Amino acid sequence: MIQFVLQSLLCGVGLAMDAFSVSMADGLENPEMKKSEMGCIAGTFAFFQWFMPMVGWICVHTIVLYFSFFQKLIPWIALLLLSHIGWKMIQDAGNAETVSGKDTWKLDRKTLMMQGIATSIDALSVGFTIANYHLMEAFTASLIIAAVTFVICIAGLLLGRVFGLKLAGKANILGGVILIGIGIEIFVTNMMR
Repeated sequence: MIQFVLQSLLCGVGLAMDAFSVSMADGLENPEMKKSEMGCIAGTFAFFQWFMPMVGWICVHTIVLYFSFFQKLIPWIALLLLSHIGWKMIQDAGNAETVSGKDTWKLDRKTLMMQGIATSIDALSVGFTIANYHLMEAFTASLIIAAVTFVICIAGLLLGRVFGLKLAGKANILGGVILIGIGIEIFVTNMMR
Protein backbone atom coordinates (compact mmCIF):
# COMPACT_ATOMS: atom_id res chain seq x y z
CA MET A 1 0.00 0.00 0.00
CA ILE A 2 2.77 2.48 0.91
CA GLN A 3 4.66 1.60 -2.25
CA PHE A 4 1.49 2.12 -4.33
CA VAL A 5 0.90 5.59 -2.84
CA LEU A 6 4.57 6.55 -3.16
CA GLN A 7 4.69 5.46 -6.81
CA SER A 8 1.51 7.40 -7.53
CA LEU A 9 2.87 10.52 -5.79
CA LEU A 10 6.14 10.37 -7.72
CA CYS A 11 4.30 9.78 -10.98
CA GLY A 12 2.10 12.78 -10.15
CA VAL A 13 5.13 15.00 -9.54
CA GLY A 14 6.73 13.93 -12.81
CA LEU A 15 3.56 14.44 -14.83
CA ALA A 16 2.75 17.78 -13.17
CA MET A 17 5.97 19.54 -14.18
CA ASP A 18 4.60 20.69 -17.54
CA ALA A 19 1.39 21.85 -15.86
CA PHE A 20 3.49 23.66 -13.23
CA SER A 21 5.36 25.58 -15.93
CA VAL A 22 2.17 26.50 -17.77
CA SER A 23 0.57 27.55 -14.46
CA MET A 24 3.55 29.77 -13.79
CA ALA A 25 3.13 31.31 -17.26
CA ASP A 26 -0.57 31.88 -16.53
CA GLY A 27 0.35 33.53 -13.22
CA LEU A 28 2.83 35.75 -15.07
CA GLU A 29 0.05 36.79 -17.41
CA ASN A 30 -2.35 37.80 -14.66
CA PRO A 31 -0.58 38.76 -11.43
CA GLU A 32 -3.89 39.98 -9.96
CA MET A 33 -5.61 36.63 -10.50
CA LYS A 34 -8.34 35.80 -8.00
CA LYS A 35 -8.23 32.65 -5.88
CA SER A 36 -11.29 31.29 -7.70
CA GLU A 37 -9.47 31.65 -11.05
CA MET A 38 -6.42 29.93 -9.59
CA GLY A 39 -8.60 27.07 -8.37
CA CYS A 40 -10.22 26.76 -11.80
CA ILE A 41 -6.87 26.64 -13.60
CA ALA A 42 -5.29 24.17 -11.17
CA GLY A 43 -8.50 22.13 -11.17
CA THR A 44 -8.50 21.92 -14.96
CA PHE A 45 -4.93 20.67 -15.04
CA ALA A 46 -5.67 18.22 -12.22
CA PHE A 47 -8.76 16.93 -14.04
CA PHE A 48 -6.82 16.20 -17.21
CA GLN A 49 -3.99 14.57 -15.23
CA TRP A 50 -6.65 12.26 -13.71
CA PHE A 51 -8.57 11.75 -16.95
CA MET A 52 -5.69 10.92 -19.31
CA PRO A 53 -4.23 7.99 -17.30
CA MET A 54 -7.74 6.56 -16.99
CA VAL A 55 -8.24 6.86 -20.76
CA GLY A 56 -4.86 5.16 -21.23
CA TRP A 57 -5.87 2.37 -18.82
CA ILE A 58 -9.16 1.87 -20.69
CA CYS A 59 -7.35 1.84 -24.03
CA VAL A 60 -4.96 -0.85 -22.82
CA HIS A 61 -7.93 -2.98 -21.82
CA THR A 62 -9.96 -2.36 -24.97
CA ILE A 63 -8.34 -0.81 -28.05
CA VAL A 64 -4.59 -1.12 -27.52
CA LEU A 65 -3.78 -1.36 -31.23
CA TYR A 66 -5.42 1.98 -32.03
CA PHE A 67 -3.82 3.65 -29.03
CA SER A 68 -0.29 2.59 -30.03
CA PHE A 69 -0.77 4.49 -33.31
CA PHE A 70 -2.11 7.56 -31.47
CA GLN A 71 0.85 7.52 -29.08
CA LYS A 72 3.14 8.50 -31.98
CA LEU A 73 1.10 11.70 -32.42
CA ILE A 74 1.35 12.80 -28.76
CA PRO A 75 4.56 14.88 -29.10
CA TRP A 76 3.23 16.59 -32.24
CA ILE A 77 -0.10 17.47 -30.61
CA ALA A 78 1.61 18.90 -27.49
CA LEU A 79 4.07 20.91 -29.62
CA LEU A 80 1.34 22.36 -31.83
CA LEU A 81 -1.07 23.23 -29.00
CA LEU A 82 1.51 24.84 -26.71
CA SER A 83 3.25 26.67 -29.55
CA HIS A 84 -0.09 28.05 -30.73
CA ILE A 85 -1.01 29.26 -27.23
CA GLY A 86 2.49 30.64 -26.61
CA TRP A 87 2.57 32.50 -29.94
CA LYS A 88 -0.87 33.96 -29.23
CA MET A 89 0.36 35.21 -25.84
CA ILE A 90 3.42 36.84 -27.44
CA GLN A 91 1.24 38.51 -30.09
CA ASP A 92 -1.20 39.69 -27.42
CA ALA A 93 1.68 41.31 -25.52
CA GLY A 94 1.77 44.08 -28.10
CA ASN A 95 -2.01 44.33 -28.31
CA ALA A 96 -2.87 44.23 -24.59
CA GLU A 97 -5.35 46.82 -23.39
CA THR A 98 -4.03 48.86 -20.53
CA VAL A 99 -6.04 49.82 -17.51
CA SER A 100 -4.35 52.13 -15.00
CA GLY A 101 -1.03 51.43 -16.73
CA LYS A 102 -1.35 47.64 -16.27
CA ASP A 103 -1.82 45.01 -18.95
CA THR A 104 -5.09 43.09 -18.72
CA TRP A 105 -5.29 39.48 -19.81
CA LYS A 106 -8.01 36.93 -19.35
CA LEU A 107 -7.48 33.20 -19.78
CA ASP A 108 -10.51 31.95 -21.70
CA ARG A 109 -12.00 28.46 -21.36
CA LYS A 110 -10.87 27.30 -24.79
CA THR A 111 -7.25 28.23 -24.10
CA LEU A 112 -7.39 26.67 -20.64
CA MET A 113 -8.75 23.42 -22.10
CA MET A 114 -6.00 23.41 -24.74
CA GLN A 115 -3.39 23.94 -22.01
CA GLY A 116 -4.91 21.14 -19.94
CA ILE A 117 -4.86 18.69 -22.85
CA ALA A 118 -1.40 19.69 -24.06
CA THR A 119 0.20 19.33 -20.62
CA SER A 120 -1.51 16.03 -19.81
CA ILE A 121 -1.49 14.23 -23.12
CA ASP A 122 1.70 12.39 -22.19
CA ALA A 123 -0.19 11.04 -19.16
CA LEU A 124 -2.08 8.79 -21.58
CA SER A 125 0.96 6.54 -21.63
CA VAL A 126 0.69 6.19 -17.84
CA GLY A 127 -2.33 4.03 -18.63
CA PHE A 128 0.13 1.46 -19.94
CA THR A 129 2.18 1.50 -16.73
CA ILE A 130 -0.92 1.01 -14.58
CA ALA A 131 -2.47 -1.56 -16.92
CA ASN A 132 -1.95 -4.33 -14.37
CA TYR A 133 -3.98 -2.42 -11.75
CA HIS A 134 -7.61 -3.24 -11.10
CA LEU A 135 -10.07 -0.47 -11.98
CA MET A 136 -10.24 0.99 -8.44
CA GLU A 137 -6.44 0.95 -8.12
CA ALA A 138 -6.08 2.77 -11.45
CA PHE A 139 -8.77 5.25 -10.38
CA THR A 140 -7.04 5.85 -7.03
CA ALA A 141 -3.61 6.28 -8.65
CA SER A 142 -5.10 8.79 -11.09
CA LEU A 143 -6.75 10.70 -8.23
CA ILE A 144 -3.41 10.91 -6.40
CA ILE A 145 -1.78 12.20 -9.60
CA ALA A 146 -4.57 14.79 -9.91
CA ALA A 147 -4.18 15.95 -6.29
CA VAL A 148 -0.42 16.34 -6.70
CA THR A 149 -0.98 18.26 -9.94
CA PHE A 150 -3.47 20.59 -8.26
CA VAL A 151 -1.05 21.48 -5.45
CA ILE A 152 1.90 21.93 -7.82
CA CYS A 153 -0.17 24.11 -10.17
CA ILE A 154 -1.30 26.37 -7.32
CA ALA A 155 2.39 26.80 -6.43
CA GLY A 156 3.17 27.63 -10.07
CA LEU A 157 0.36 30.18 -10.23
CA LEU A 158 1.51 31.86 -7.02
CA LEU A 159 5.10 31.96 -8.23
CA GLY A 160 4.00 33.35 -11.59
CA ARG A 161 1.92 36.06 -9.90
CA VAL A 162 4.92 37.20 -7.85
CA PHE A 163 7.14 37.48 -10.90
CA GLY A 164 4.28 38.86 -13.01
CA LEU A 165 3.99 41.87 -10.73
CA LYS A 166 7.73 42.49 -11.05
CA LEU A 167 7.89 41.98 -14.82
CA ALA A 168 4.77 44.03 -15.69
CA GLY A 169 4.54 44.35 -19.51
CA LYS A 170 7.15 41.68 -20.25
CA ALA A 171 5.09 38.93 -18.59
CA ASN A 172 3.09 38.10 -21.75
CA ILE A 173 6.24 37.59 -23.79
CA LEU A 174 7.95 35.51 -21.08
CA GLY A 175 4.81 33.40 -20.59
CA GLY A 176 4.55 32.76 -24.33
CA VAL A 177 8.21 31.82 -24.60
CA ILE A 178 7.82 29.42 -21.65
CA LEU A 179 4.85 27.68 -23.30
CA ILE A 180 6.65 27.31 -26.63
CA GLY A 181 9.69 25.96 -24.76
CA ILE A 182 7.54 23.39 -22.94
CA GLY A 183 6.04 22.28 -26.26
CA ILE A 184 9.52 21.85 -27.75
CA GLU A 185 10.71 19.98 -24.64
CA ILE A 186 7.76 17.53 -24.77
CA PHE A 187 8.33 17.01 -28.50
CA VAL A 188 12.09 16.41 -28.22
CA THR A 189 11.78 14.17 -25.14
CA ASN A 190 9.13 11.97 -26.77
CA MET A 191 10.90 11.78 -30.13
CA MET A 192 14.13 10.58 -28.45
CA ARG A 193 12.43 7.60 -26.75
